[in-house]
Amino acid sequence: MASLNQHRVYIPSSARANQYVLVEFKPTDEFFAQFSNVSCAYKRLARELFALCDEYELHNVHLIANDKLPVVRYHDEAYSLETAKQILFFYNPQYHEAHNVFAADEVKCKKIRLLFLATGEDIRANAASFHHNVQRVINSLQEKLLSGQPPLKIRDHQHLTYDLFAKAKGHKESYGYKLRSLYPRYQSRQCHLPTQHSEMTYAGFSIPVTRAIKTQFQHMLNEENYTQFYQYIFDAFKRACEKRALTLGAFIANGTRPIVRNSNIDNAQSNSELQKLTFDCSSEQVQLQHYWDANQLVDSLHFVIAAADKDKHDIGYGKFMNQVQSAINEVTDELAFNPTRQDLRVRFYQHINYEY
Repeated sequence: MASLNQHRVYIPSSARANQYVLVEFKPTDEFFAQFSNVSCAYKRLARELFALCDEYELHNVHLIANDKLPVVRYHDEAYSLETAKQILFFYNPQYHEAHNVFAADEVKCKKIRLLFLATGEDIRANAASFHHNVQRVINSLQEKLLSGQPPLKIRDHQHLTYDLFAKAKGHKESYGYKLRSLYPRYQSRQCHLPTQHSEMTYAGFSIPVTRAIKTQFQHMLNEENYTQFYQYIFDAFKRACEKRALTLGAFIANGTRPIVRNSNIDNAQSNSELQKLTFDCSSEQVQLQHYWDANQLVDSLHFVIAAADKDKHDIGYGKFMNQVQSAINEVTDELAFNPTRQDLRVRFYQHINYEY
């Protein structure tokens, strides 16, 4: 029984579940040649897409044809915000529905992205059914408009978001999760995925640089070079990870937000808004990375801890997340952080991607 308990992580019952599926393809000249102009191509694709989504009860779907990367976040109000590199989608899956197109009418994009946001209740329990309905939409699109296109890339993203210190604020209820990997979960629910696929599991959290932290480290922040402060934080993070044999991680303090990829699938590239992180999950080597701008004191410190292949168990990722939570506690213990008044949002991510 003790062995089983270590593979179960207790997460506050107030945790929020999110899921979205991102389908990508690079449109060929043959694709655009089917239509009188680029604008007509996007409009026809959108019309077919949204009609199929109505048929398969997919109520929050977006066609993105402006080469911007979608980022999905929970919010009580539904809205989208465009930057130079991203489109941020804020929504509550219980209430919000939308079918939208984001495109520059006469500009051929490098990639067309179809973003399917899960809606309704029990997002995690219904994840396989949602994914299967997306597959059915893609099957129909491939028959009607995309028959000559190279294989599409499908990425399924699932998040659990919660305040690690909810209990300190009086929220006592929690639920034990085993956090099974996506492939066996889907297979057991008759949602069949290719045997050739890639999975990525990781946790992310951020610590705001509050007035209390600035006061605590005032002796390191008097000069306009913040290397000593960032090095201290990274060293604390590194110690916490190494003590628990967490070998894949990153600390980001350069004004960007992390985006995580498997190094066997994607190469790491950073831009003005995103810090791409890649990890070789099959390697036994320690891969603890840091990215900071010594001339900039950021508002938030971002951290990522990824699961290596050795952290994957048939029963799930519960043991991995127990280790992650323990590491976060150790890092915050070294900082002027008040768990009864401040939230520390942990996001547990599970991704699976494959060609279709």
